[in-house]
Amino acid sequence: MSYAIESIAKSIGARRVGEYETTIDWLLTDSRSLSFPEETLFFALATKRNSGARYIPDLYDRGVRNFVVSEEDFKEIESGEWRVESSLNFLVVPNPLKALQKLAEVHREKFKMPVIGITGSNGKTIVKEWLHQLLSPDRCIVRSPRSYNSQIGVPLSVWQLNEEAELGIFEAGISEMGEMGALKRMIKPTIGILTNIGGAHQENFFSLQEKCMEKLTLFKDCDVVIYNGDNELISNCVAKSMLTAREIAWSRTDIERPLHISRVTKKEDHTVISYRYLDMDNTFCIPFIDDASIENALNCLAACLYLMTPADQITERMARLEPIAMRLEVKEGKNNCVLINDSYNSDLASLDIALDFLVRRSEKKGLNRTLILSDILETGQSTATLYRRVAQLVQSRGINKLIGVGPEISSCAARFDAGIERYFFPNTEALLASDVLKSLHSEVILIKGSRIFNFDKVSEALELKVHETILEVNLHAMVENLNHYRSMLRHPETKMICMVKASAYGAGSYEIAKTLQEHHVDYLAVAVADEGSELRKAGITSSIMIMDPELTAFKTMFDYKLEPEVYNFHLLDALIKAAKKEGITNFPIHIKLDTGMHRLGFAVEDIPLLIHRLKNQSAVIPRSVFSHFVGSDSPQFDAFTRRQIELFEKGSQELQAAFPHKILRHICNTAGIERFPGAQFDMVRLGIGLYGVSPIDNSIIHNVSTLKTTILQIRDVSEEDTVGYSRMGHLTRPSRIAAIPIGYADGLNRHLGRGNAYCLVNGKKAAYVGNICMDVCMIDVTDIDCREGDQVIIFGDDLPITVLSDKLDTIPYEVLTSISTRVKRVYYQE
Repeated sequence: MSYAIESIAKSIGARRVGEYETTIDWLLTDSRSLSFPEETLFFALATKRNSGARYIPDLYDRGVRNFVVSEEDFKEIESGEWRVESSLNFLVVPNPLKALQKLAEVHREKFKMPVIGITGSNGKTIVKEWLHQLLSPDRCIVRSPRSYNSQIGVPLSVWQLNEEAELGIFEAGISEMGEMGALKRMIKPTIGILTNIGGAHQENFFSLQEKCMEKLTLFKDCDVVIYNGDNELISNCVAKSMLTAREIAWSRTDIERPLHISRVTKKEDHTVISYRYLDMDNTFCIPFIDDASIENALNCLAACLYLMTPADQITERMARLEPIAMRLEVKEGKNNCVLINDSYNSDLASLDIALDFLVRRSEKKGLNRTLILSDILETGQSTATLYRRVAQLVQSRGINKLIGVGPEISSCAARFDAGIERYFFPNTEALLASDVLKSLHSEVILIKGSRIFNFDKVSEALELKVHETILEVNLHAMVENLNHYRSMLRHPETKMICMVKASAYGAGSYEIAKTLQEHHVDYLAVAVADEGSELRKAGITSSIMIMDPELTAFKTMFDYKLEPEVYNFHLLDALIKAAKKEGITNFPIHIKLDTGMHRLGFAVEDIPLLIHRLKNQSAVIPRSVFSHFVGSDSPQFDAFTRRQIELFEKGSQELQAAFPHKILRHICNTAGIERFPGAQFDMVRLGIGLYGVSPIDNSIIHNVSTLKTTILQIRDVSEEDTVGYSRMGHLTRPSRIAAIPIGYADGLNRHLGRGNAYCLVNGKKAAYVGNICMDVCMIDVTDIDCREGDQVIIFGDDLPITVLSDKLDTIPYEVLTSISTRVKRVYYQE
């Protein structure tokens, strides 16, 4: 739903500064999630460590024009260097978080549908997702994305309610007393589900009973509340709460309960559950055997029965329930190690699951099991009790080696079995400074820690790559190239996508992306989702487009807010299905049209059907529509290029006409920016030009990358001898031959050998002698004053990369992207 900015200002009681008339479709609290700046309202929330107001200038540069700020922040903005313009709106309020919640309350009031509110200590997300699997075939459902259950996540979830919705399912999570009231006012559930009450976030509650009573305030005005009637704590708290709602308290022991679970039978890979409801007996199976899944399924059963889902449908759909995936990264480590990185959260439940995963991986590999574990924070349990349970888990899973990090786990070192190898460190820095990580060999290593321990550094250390050959990257030169092409844009508001795929054309994606982000490019583009996720994990917050999305990578794209290109109906349908399964709505996608490349893309005649598919779902939404030029770099193809532009204009206009929101259009690549300025549309894509090579004439604009190495050894070789494999290095005179540590495994093409090309040693040409080997090659330095340790330039300022690409009869792209990841990248600013 869209709201006029004036209407929003009135709803939240804001003082409006600015006269920019617009409508708002999107609410934003995290600058990394920006997709539709034109229709976005940013709430500058304050946290203990940060202030959202600091991101306002960057968001303005990215196209956002509407901001909700506190009085204090607005005073700083007015008095600071950043100028408040009339072409934007500031909604000034006492508290932006309260304003966000108030707006969600106002929005919720417009809908009279059933709404399920779910709270509890564990299982909220699983119950929500399973209810979606069970109920979505018959209803249009809006639900919380992932576990958006906090004071910030709930309003963003409720905001997704729309006219088509027939049922809402929202989680509510709290960590201290007094929090549930705000969530209740926003969700206003008609159906309440209490999953269970456990020790998570217990430190801010006097007792489990106090926590349970606080959670039950969510259900004060519900029509029905669902819970485990066999749980004495919950039953007592429900009685004390004096809820007016009808109760469906399911029970496995009390036949008088409305929903009696008469039998639960665990099989090898599934569980059979029999129940009686309204004097009717039925049975269903779930493909899980753990107790938590059984309890979650019973909560779902009660909700389905209350919503009058036929028993045969429940039976059919319960059998097809799918597990809710965890995020565990598996990487190859040094010394034949396998790394399982789970350094996102740390609690007993997730530790148990991660250890189970570790066991299965180690069994397949036949390797020892190592656990690197930080202090587990905010459990509400005493240190002694907590680490006694951790020690029991470690022993039961057969861990061979434990590396504990943090003062609490270190203080409990004696609780861990003396039969395992144990190391303890007060902090991550002490671990990294020790030799323990270097000693790990042929092990499966689970890295499990709370975020504040920065275990990503541990992961990096275990997969560290070292090589003498380096690629120097001049970031200043890259920025000069960026500005060179920016100067060619006809309109300053034209957005720019910068290509950082293939490790930023070999330059190393993170530092390039970081620099581009600092210079306010609108989008970064990578080929596959893994490239995008690595950038996110490294701290890149810019919008990222995935140019070659894989069907197996949807979860990664959702997790890291990576926006995929969509080029056919098969991919579109699969993406919509995956997004629905994850509870995701309005996920931004980029529609690719085929206007003549005939590689990937929807045909223009497919657009009516494409519009129909897009209009009849809410999982994804088109953010841009684009196409690829075939030969924009060459005048001989200009007539064809113009036909492409005409076809693209026709197709993109037809797509835009079907949607009320702005869909960005782009077709220009690097050459197109320069040669076809009339086709720059809303956005352009900068590729090889960013890295210093003009695709029009192969000239160097500003050189960005220099590949260099050093001389390992110099020897004198007689005229009669040969150099290298297969005796291909024939000499014509007594020669001085230098060996340098670079070969085809580093990206130095073998066809450059046998004198076909040269490198520079102290500014002089040194021809390659003989065959280029995997890790080393030989060069002729007979006439060059040099010694072992001297620098060798493979390509750079004085030896353009185009010299090598011309010798290889290829393009500079291939040479740049062939540089191996084992070559160390070194970045500098002039």
